[in-house]
Amino acid sequence: MEQKQLLRELQTILTPEQINTDTEELYDASADRYKKYAKARRVLDVPVPTAIVYPASTEEVAQLLTFCNDRGVNVIARAGKTATEGGLENWKELTLVVDTLHLDRIVKIDGYNMQATVQAGVALQDLEDELRKEGLTTGHSPQSKPVAKLGGLVATRSIGQFSTLYGGIEDMVVGLECVFPDGHISRIKNVPRRAGGPDIRHIAIGNEGTLCYITEVTVKIFRIFPENNRFYGYLTKDLETGIKVLREVMVNGYRPSVARAYSEEDARQHFYHFYKDKCVLLFMAEGPKNIVDATCAGIEEAVELYRDDIIEEVPSEFIETWFNNLNWSQQDIDDEFEGMKENDVHDGFTTEVSADWETIPTLYRTVIDRIQAEFPRAHDLTMLGGHSSHSYINGTNMYFVYNYTINCAPEDEMRVYHHPIQRIIVEETLKAGGSMCHHHGIGKFRNEWTKDEHGSAYYMLEKLKQAFDPNGIMNFGTIYYQEAGARFQK
Repeated sequence: MEQKQLLRELQTILTPEQINTDTEELYDASADRYKKYAKARRVLDVPVPTAIVYPASTEEVAQLLTFCNDRGVNVIARAGKTATEGGLENWKELTLVVDTLHLDRIVKIDGYNMQATVQAGVALQDLEDELRKEGLTTGHSPQSKPVAKLGGLVATRSIGQFSTLYGGIEDMVVGLECVFPDGHISRIKNVPRRAGGPDIRHIAIGNEGTLCYITEVTVKIFRIFPENNRFYGYLTKDLETGIKVLREVMVNGYRPSVARAYSEEDARQHFYHFYKDKCVLLFMAEGPKNIVDATCAGIEEAVELYRDDIIEEVPSEFIETWFNNLNWSQQDIDDEFEGMKENDVHDGFTTEVSADWETIPTLYRTVIDRIQAEFPRAHDLTMLGGHSSHSYINGTNMYFVYNYTINCAPEDEMRVYHHPIQRIIVEETLKAGGSMCHHHGIGKFRNEWTKDEHGSAYYMLEKLKQAFDPNGIMNFGTIYYQEAGARFQK
């Protein structure tokens, strides 16, 4: 099928206003934040999508997917455009980006049953603003909160800054509605729990648009008590001390909303006004007063156990100020993009992994040492460090963070800088038995390790693709490695 024919036939389903072929917007839709530098320098080497389309109902989504399934047209599901792992990048000549723009209705806020139902295109911040009017919250607060939308958050298995208390998005989803490539609409009902076979919510949660298109989501909501918020900050002699304190708090059953430990290098860019060349450990406790009091007592007891390795306490207002300015807005994203048109310094690349408590400190040091020893452009690194920011009773995550000055052609940045660093991180994590992707997902730029990530369980993941997307029209190259698209990873 040719692109002109595809566009003509699309008009039997959608109005002209729902079909976007603007040259600039198609270029923007060619890749997500993963290749923001190449995009800013106008050197993206991937195909431009045929069109961006805006269905206004679940039924229109079903018609679109059936249309594409019958004609072999690639479909990329898009919501808030904050993806960071190449999941929105286009690797096919014939592609429709199906955007949630008009699926933007808050269906119901149910404060008695403590759940909210929204269409996939509702921005998290908009839902949160409505909930706050009633003293409620989603408990979900990724850094992209002002921009991200619920459909994308669920599809990418998102996590928020308060996850240690409220959990990840997978813990919040009650039920959902999604559409499969053959047009079948599935609705998973809203119940507190059930034992009706495997938990089928997880076919959609985290599928990254490779199995189905999420159109509606119901999430848990919580009461919020901002008057009880408490903040703690400490300077520690090393990152391992911070991780030990995090572990002590978690295994004793306490659930601070925020619990983080930063290396010296990573602390420098966040806490330059107080970090004193030391590692930083911080906590936030929230909720009803009695729970907050107990949580704070638990934090203080854990800190006392490692008092010899804690250098000093940081005034709580410093931590509160930092946290209140952590999220980035659409304006921040736009400003960063504009800056990359002239600036050759790349800040803020991350690779987030997870492992058990025993593994994480050793893994961190192994990765840092190997990058410093093996990465051929190590002299261009302006920062290399990491932090733990999402903890569980049996382990934690590690955000490896690296900034660098780009001394190569813009189109070669991924090949020269990011991919070699990420490869070291992924290889060492998998070797240690951890997960190569804690919450940003696999996208298209970790797909070569998907089989290694899952091992013998990849059989299950592969069968899902064969069952639900046998024609392979859903987000070609994401999660599932595709040899035909491998050239775009270079």
